[in-house]
Amino acid sequence: MASSDPVYLRVVEDIRRQIIDGTLPPGAPIPSRHQITRKYSVGETAARHALRVLVGEGLIIGRVGSGHRVREKPILLPLQRGRAPDPQSAFTMDMQACGRLPTLHWRSELAEAPQEIAQRLRLEDCGPVIRVSFVFRGDGRPMQLLTSYEVIEFGQSQAPEDGMGERRSMLSRLAAAGTPVTEISENVHVRVPQPTEIDLLELPAGVQVLHVERTTWTGDRPVETSDIVIPGDRFRLSYGIPVHA
Repeated sequence: MASSDPVYLRVVEDIRRQIIDGTLPPGAPIPSRHQITRKYSVGETAARHALRVLVGEGLIIGRVGSGHRVREKPILLPLQRGRAPDPQSAFTMDMQACGRLPTLHWRSELAEAPQEIAQRLRLEDCGPVIRVSFVFRGDGRPMQLLTSYEVIEFGQSQAPEDGMGERRSMLSRLAAAGTPVTEISENVHVRVPQPTEIDLLELPAGVQVLHVERTTWTGDRPVETSDIVIPGDRFRLSYGIPVHA
C-alpha cells in the first residue's frame, strides 16, 4: 500500500485479507472502532470509514448493540435457465425444487416505452406499450423482480390490472393467435442495484444483482422484452447447452 493512500485503507486491506483467507470465519466478530484505533494506530474517523467500506463490500454486517460480524456465506439456489420458456413457470418450478412456496404479484398498465425498450422492440418511436411489473416471492421473501414490455398488438389488456398468481404468458397468447414464438434471447450482466430494487428485494449492503435482458421473437420481430433482476447473494444461473452430433 503506497504511503500516500488514506490510512483507513490499511485497515480495510488487513481485515479483508483475514476474511478471505478464513482467519476471520463467517459470524466472527470484527474489532470495534476503539479496538481498531489501538491495533492499527489510526484515528476514530479512519476506523469508522474502514468499517463503512467493509459493510459496503458486503463482507461484514452490523447490528445495533452487537457490533460488526463477518457476514455468513450465502447458499446460492439454482435458477434453471431453459427449464421453461415462461419466466413465471420457470420461477415456480425453481422454488418448488428448492422446497419453497412460490407466490407472485403483478400489475399491468399502458405506458410509454423508454428509449432503450423502444430500441429492443424495434419501435419507430417511444410509443405506448403494455408494461407488466412482477414481484416473485419464495416463502414470502422477495426473490426476483421482472418488468415486461409487450407490444400493443399482442398485449393482453390496455386497462390497469393487478393480479396474484401466474398471468397468461405471451407465449400462450401468441400460440392461441396462430403466431408461434421462434426465439427467446437473453443477455446477462451484473450491476449495482437501484434504490427501489434494494427496498423491494430487501437487499443487504454490498450485494449486486444479476440483470437479465430477455426478448421474445416471432420471426424477425420482437414482441416482448423483459428486465429480470435477481439478487446476486441468493441465486446462481444454471444453463443447459444442447450439443448436436
